[in-house]
Amino acid sequence: MTGTSAIREHMEVIGADGAHIGTVDQLEGNRIKLTKKDSGQGSHQGHHHYIPTALVAQVEGDKVRLSANADVAVTFEEEADGST
Repeated sequence: MTGTSAIREHMEVIGADGAHIGTVDQLEGNRIKLTKKDSGQGSHQGHHHYIPTALVAQVEGDKVRLSANADVAVTFEEEADGST
């Protein structure tokens, strides 16, 4: 886990490949809460998703870069209750 204390609201979350994953709503414990506008589709649409801070590789400027490519990182997204 690298530099999670530097994570702040409205930062862009990107995969190791630079692809957009979401936008930080806030940091909640060991998870990054993403804004609703970046929620998934179908039953995942319209509510917050969370990314574990263990995936954070670095914080650079206004971006949070994860250690996994975007297509892999989204498989780690959780619902508010911790389910995937």
